[in-house]
Amino acid sequence: MTAPDHPASGKDLLDLVLASLDDDKAEDMITIDLRGRSDMADYMVVCSGRSSRQVSAIAEKLVDRLKTEAGVPCRMEGKETGDWVLIDAGDVIIHVFRPEVREFYQLEKMWQPGTRGAQA
Repeated sequence: MTAPDHPASGKDLLDLVLASLDDDKAEDMITIDLRGRSDMADYMVVCSGRSSRQVSAIAEKLVDRLKTEAGVPCRMEGKETGDWVLIDAGDVIIHVFRPEVREFYQLEKMWQPGTRGAQA
């Protein structure tokens, strides 16, 4: 499949991200709507993989799909260790964690409505 002539909208990109994560058996997916709350992205997705190997594989496949199916170049950090991979896809930021690392950082709690991190 070739990349489209125009970049996907935030919602279309989010749908592609969620479908890819689901296909690769990511667990405990949470989507946080950042529109109007942050200038960095429209959405944040937080999910888990069962092992470092699965976390790395989920992230790598997602980046490949975003590039081939949506023409979105992504930046990825943390794939080497597989504990926490950050993927910047422009309008969507994705965090893929091992469960223990996710529990330690509790990133999604910072962005829930009414919390300090949720303030723009």
